[in-house]
Amino acid sequence: MSTQVTLTLPDEVYRRAERLAQLSSRDVADVLVDTIELSLSPLGLQSEAIKPVSALSDEEVMALAQLQMEPEQDQSLSRLLDRQQAGTLTETQRSELLALMQVYEEGLLQKAQAMSEAVRRGLMEPLEA
Repeated sequence: MSTQVTLTLPDEVYRRAERLAQLSSRDVADVLVDTIELSLSPLGLQSEAIKPVSALSDEEVMALAQLQMEPEQDQSLSRLLDRQQAGTLTETQRSELLALMQVYEEGLLQKAQAMSEAVRRGLMEPLEA
């Protein structure tokens, strides 16, 4: 099953996709589909099944409030960010970095929501400003 969408891409993004398509003898659309699929794969299908934080038990809220990125992912993210800053990131590494950034951002959002819920329930003190 698939859904057709129309996107407006920055010229540079399209040129990179076009170049990769030429190098791999594929259609630009196929390259873009694979790239989007790869970058969203860390989210998986579990994202759709995540309960709202307000529906979680106190124990689940506290566990989520203490959520940490897996050490291997954290090390890979740091390594790739260093390479990005040094300007030595390959296209494959750029895709890996995007995927890890999504994992990081999703985890951070879940953690923030859980902390807010924990404070609302009186399970933890609000953070100092």
